[in-house]
Amino acid sequence: MLKKVILSTLLLAVCACSFSQTTDTAKAAAAAPAPTAPPVTITGSVDVYYRGNFNAPIGATNNYTSFTNSQNSFQLGMASIRADHSFGKVSATVDLGFGRRAEEFSFADGNTLFAVKQAYLSYAPDSTFKFTFGKWATHIGYELVDAYANANYSMDYMFSEGPFSHTGLRADIALGGKTAAMVGIANPTNVTIPSQPSIYHTAIAQLSTGNSSGSWKFFLNYQGGRQSAAQSIQQGDLVINGTLSSTLTIGYNGTVQGQKNTIKNDQGTLTTNATWWGSALYLDYSPKAWVTFALRGEYIDDKDAVLLPTAFGSSGTIFSAPGTNNITDLTLSVDFKAGNLTIIPEFRMDNASQEIFAKSDGAGGVTGTKSTGSFLLAAVYHF
Repeated sequence: MLKKVILSTLLLAVCACSFSQTTDTAKAAAAAPAPTAPPVTITGSVDVYYRGNFNAPIGATNNYTSFTNSQNSFQLGMASIRADHSFGKVSATVDLGFGRRAEEFSFADGNTLFAVKQAYLSYAPDSTFKFTFGKWATHIGYELVDAYANANYSMDYMFSEGPFSHTGLRADIALGGKTAAMVGIANPTNVTIPSQPSIYHTAIAQLSTGNSSGSWKFFLNYQGGRQSAAQSIQQGDLVINGTLSSTLTIGYNGTVQGQKNTIKNDQGTLTTNATWWGSALYLDYSPKAWVTFALRGEYIDDKDAVLLPTAFGSSGTIFSAPGTNNITDLTLSVDFKAGNLTIIPEFRMDNASQEIFAKSDGAGGVTGTKSTGSFLLAAVYHF
């Protein structure tokens, strides 16, 4: 019912705004000289990296997060190209990606190294409303898919669980001052083109505000709805950005997601509920314009084994089973900047309550361990 109300409201608002122009305004516009369309804005980025895990045996990466699932090898992250154009009240964006990062971001679209990261049209009837139709990166979470937009190169667990993107219709509404709202309806999370006609949709929303100077910003985010016949989700998310001084900024992300899973068979219907939550703190210190020290600490509580396996099997294979698990990651990145180029050496430690990582047992075999460390060197360029 909620998604029908949201969809109906959005469609009525679009129609009302489309036909609100008066006859006099239309005549005046027809008599005026045709405006010249502004040029298309082209931006893009390229990122590459090397990652080595300190104790991963051959065949293992000790990685459960997005985009850096490799070991002792050089990797292309993503080559990205984006085109933006606006003319009057209408604008369009096409954002394409090539590489492993793009493939994982659009994993629901098929196994390909090329992906349409974003593609949408927007219509702003006035300064307080904007309607967007298409596919766009999610509003949920602190981290972003483009490497140059993050101070840390590796991703946290909350980002990796998603959502990554939404395809649908949304309305952005200015409420006055620094406060704004967004409501929308979309396909099941991360799905651009459903494999078959779908009756399932996801409701999305955001409430944002901040202080008058803009030094503090707050975002309260939501997604919820049935994703398939077998699963429905509800997720709340909080993001805070703060500027403490000219050299020090702080960020926070907290999220909680509940899942309801339904299995029907000859014996009847089995319904299970699962929940995970996470919290992360970000500190960025820039003593000089050319260097930033970025520290991230994250904690994930995964008591229902939604995100993580609960053990590393003696055969060397990961298996997942219900059980309490939690994980922390501590990441220190140093961003050296030379114009549009950033070089990022990064050290990361992951520690879990269960032995979910792999290490050599010293006798040619593999055993489990609760903690692991990694070193990463990345180069990121954007234009």
